Amino acid sequence: MEHCHILLIIASICDLLIPFAIAPFFKKYNHYKMVMSLLGNKKCKIYYIYNLWLIIAGIMFLIGSISIYLNIHDILSFFISTAICLYAIGACILSGIFHVGETKNLSNIEEKIHGYGSALGFVILLTVPFTICILFFKLENYINAMISLCSGILAFIFFILFIMADKPRFNNTYIANEGLWQRLNLLFMYIPISLLSISIFTEFHN
Repeated sequence: MEHCHILLIIASICDLLIPFAIAPFFKKYNHYKMVMSLLGNKKCKIYYIYNLWLIIAGIMFLIGSISIYLNIHDILSFFISTAICLYAIGACILSGIFHVGETKNLSNIEEKIHGYGSALGFVILLTVPFTICILFFKLENYINAMISLCSGILAFIFFILFIMADKPRFNNTYIANEGLWQRLNLLFMYIPISLLSISIFTEFHN
């Protein structure tokens, strides 16, 4: 278990790349305009593959986050691990089990669980880059600390844009590209997590 933090890197990379492999099976899917979870909707011919991936990714994030705490017994690593676990459950596992609807109306219990779980998971994960930044400062790894801080700031900016993209006033504007903002938001939340995983592998296992 102590060496399973590498799963965080694998899950992060695959989570950003797998939608590109599945999108061709969803007619008229637009990576710029549409969120990734729509690939788990029945309009996609292989929607079950994306939903299965979400569950697998959630398990990988869970195991990887526990590994972080096992390697760094620290209050900061506890908060990081807990946040990633909550993200894994809410935005990955529950989202994979309870499918997204074609709209954002959340018209039934399945769509509500998916919507609220995903939203809560994203908000919680947004705190992780800043916590990792503090941990890197504590470990005197100042380069990774600054990268994590910048990533956290960018992730927050793209999260705000992601929220704004859904508002009617921004229809037909560049801000309406919520799919793009979601992917960039995830990218910059995943970068510090991957840096921490690499740091554990290189520094704590030497």
